[in-house]
Amino acid sequence: MSLMLKEILEQPQTLRATFRAEHAHALEFMKFARQRSFRLVVLAARGTSDNAARFGRYLMEISTGIPTSLAAPSVHTLYRAKLDYHQTLVVGISQSGESTDVNLVLKAAKRQGGYTVGITNEKKSTMASLVDEVFLVHAGRQRSVAATKTYTGQLMVFYLLAAALGEAVSMESLSEIPDRVKETLKLIPEIRKLVERYRYMHHCVVVGRGINYCNAFELSLKLMETCYVIAEGFSAADFLHGPIALIEHEFPAFVFMPPGKTFHDMHELSRRLRKLRAEVVAMTGPKVDIPSATRVIRVPGEMDEIYTPIPYIIPGQIFAAFLAEIKGLNPDKPRSLNIVTQTV
Repeated sequence: MSLMLKEILEQPQTLRATFRAEHAHALEFMKFARQRSFRLVVLAARGTSDNAARFGRYLMEISTGIPTSLAAPSVHTLYRAKLDYHQTLVVGISQSGESTDVNLVLKAAKRQGGYTVGITNEKKSTMASLVDEVFLVHAGRQRSVAATKTYTGQLMVFYLLAAALGEAVSMESLSEIPDRVKETLKLIPEIRKLVERYRYMHHCVVVGRGINYCNAFELSLKLMETCYVIAEGFSAADFLHGPIALIEHEFPAFVFMPPGKTFHDMHELSRRLRKLRAEVVAMTGPKVDIPSATRVIRVPGEMDEIYTPIPYIIPGQIFAAFLAEIKGLNPDKPRSLNIVTQTV
């Protein structure tokens, strides 16, 4: 069994550990945040952590009403611009806590009036030492280059931050996510069989919308780095503005379609893709009929859409791990990659 798959299987425990360890911290942060009255949230990250930041952006704005943006690190590292970060919460996200450019953003923001928070899996990291406050992902050591448990752990921390800053996220619902992931892992035999169909897949698109927009990019990243598949992630709206021209007979399209506010538009996209004779793999709920999909992966359990991103990425992680295996690749040692990537 690959390290990647082992770490996928660890996620119920690591998510539970993160929730339990940081729950009280989030409640304390709630009191502090109410005193500071943050008017803006800025998120800084790279790679998989950047996909977690995409999630954070949607979640923060939906659940708190606070405008949230993604930082462009080169504004600080190359152009040396000075930004006004007063009344701004600046959040850096890094599994290792050693992303040089993300840490430079945090340092600059701190100098320029921002309150800085780090989300990392390493309590002794550079990031943890430089921020005003650190929220830890309690995932244990990450051994696989392809991040899985640290990605979902970062999402869990974002939920806790959102609960601290607003009222739309329920702590009770968050406490249920580890068990939902445990149930979703029961899809492993089904996905192992499904993967055989895609042994020779060289390219695909992955499409999501709203709160699962992040997962379109995360699944495409996993397919690129572990299976060497040319996989492009898109929002449904952006996909219709041009990239849909890529679609031809049997072109693979993976579509996140949880029941909720985004379902109707994603269902319409699925129908359009099938008319173009695409190979549509839909990830949806247990009681949803999608006749336009070529294959359907049903995530067990009914849940509000806002809580779907963590359970819904699990089938994608499993798919990528098995696809690498069936292609004769080692997902734990992608060529040209290391666990810690230094960028400036």
